[in-house]
Amino acid sequence: MTVMPHDQIETDGSPRAEGDGFASLRMQLTGMSCASCAGRAERALSAVPGVTSARVILAQEAAEVTLQPPADAAVLARAAQAAGYPARQQETALSLDGMSCASCVGRVRAAMLAVPGVLEADVNLALGEVRVTRLVGSAPDAALAAAARAAGYPARVQAADRTLDSAEDARATEISSMGRRAAIAGVLTLPVFVLEMGGHLFPPFHHWLMGFASHSTLWGLQFLLTLAVLAGPGRVFFARGLPLLLKGAPDMNALVALGTGAAFAFSTVALFAPGLLPEGTAAVYFEAAAVIATLVLAGRWMEARARGRAGAAIAALMRLAPADARVERDGEVVELPVAEIVPGDRLHLRPGERMAVDGVVVSGESHADESMITGEPMPVAKGPGDPVTAGTVNAAGALVVEARKVGADTALAQIVRMVERAQATRLPIQSLLDRVVAVFVPAVMGVAVLTVVVWLLLGPSPALGMALVAGVSVLIIACPCAMGLATPVSIMVGTGRAAGMGVLFRRGEALQRLEDVRLVAFDKTG
Repeated sequence: MTVMPHDQIETDGSPRAEGDGFASLRMQLTGMSCASCAGRAERALSAVPGVTSARVILAQEAAEVTLQPPADAAVLARAAQAAGYPARQQETALSLDGMSCASCVGRVRAAMLAVPGVLEADVNLALGEVRVTRLVGSAPDAALAAAARAAGYPARVQAADRTLDSAEDARATEISSMGRRAAIAGVLTLPVFVLEMGGHLFPPFHHWLMGFASHSTLWGLQFLLTLAVLAGPGRVFFARGLPLLLKGAPDMNALVALGTGAAFAFSTVALFAPGLLPEGTAAVYFEAAAVIATLVLAGRWMEARARGRAGAAIAALMRLAPADARVERDGEVVELPVAEIVPGDRLHLRPGERMAVDGVVVSGESHADESMITGEPMPVAKGPGDPVTAGTVNAAGALVVEARKVGADTALAQIVRMVERAQATRLPIQSLLDRVVAVFVPAVMGVAVLTVVVWLLLGPSPALGMALVAGVSVLIIACPCAMGLATPVSIMVGTGRAAGMGVLFRRGEALQRLEDVRLVAFDKTG
């Protein structure tokens, strides 16, 4: 076996790409106690198809592996687990910008899974984030963010102490920004639409316009307004779509950019250089470019609002835990943010206050309303030695509680993560959707090209203008991405609405399987 030199692993622990599809991966193993353990783990990893070398360093409890397909991080993790030396794993959440539909979700997930060391990636369209499970010691945070950025979705790693207010502020900012862009586009597009289409609805208006200004003047005004739409609020389509188009991985943004850009370019030529077009084909389609950009922007604003409503259910769960708590420090009771509480701190709870952490009662007697956890409406007696849960309500008495689990380790935080994962779950029906979305944009572009070719070959002379119009029409009518939005938005709204009513889906696929349920049995707590 060829042993991989240690210097092939970067000092920051990130995998280093090799030539011809090879990659180096470092992983942390558990359960090794002697040289025979190291040898057994090394043999298990070396036996994985696609692994060209594997070296286990007992002192560091680490394995360094050189691999190529079909080997990947998940396969290596399973091999180590089967040998009795599970690999350490960690979860990282990244906030993403620019996701708008199912093709975005699939693209982000594929980008994350392509990073060596990543085991799973759950993309949550509702929250605009991705939770990545990876091997400890493999890809660093910077590699994950870089992979998302290369896929066209700028990312930033979420702080471990991310607060509810910061998440809501980010969501509100996104909705406000999209609404502002849609409103500006609408104000600029309305005159273009009225100038071009008003005469079709009310012929006297057309005659009045012709007496007021010439064709070229009216077209020039439409040109300026449409340019403002595409260069202003519509710039996002070109900024995100064209780089992906150049990389050979076009998305819905690329489709919108092509459709609106082609309509605008053709109209600009017809306005400023009509002699370049066949006689009788010099017409402008500025209103098509402006209206399509505005409609898609308005649709994305509505999508952002829907995602915000779905995310509000998670926010409601997070609000069950208080932001501050009265903590005993240096013999005094002071009010501190929950993020500053550590295991071992003693919290003083007054009647009616919510528990901030999971812990054990040290002194005092009271009752706790635990219906949020158990569904049981009757308060539960609490005294010294009894456990309490974050988010539950202290009743009439005063309690002193010793913190045992804080922050992300509390039961409430785990419930929140469960709901988030349920929203991000890929349902069985999405496998079909993903296959369709993966070929939808290239197929539309291919149909547009074919349309142009057919018109050029079979269309009446002069065919060029008609061919271009027909090709642009195909691109434009295919712009809306409702097909890609239907399933993920349904999941988000369904699970979010259910969470708001007290029904939690542990796995998203339960939502799809629920259509086959004919009988539901409840226990006494409902």
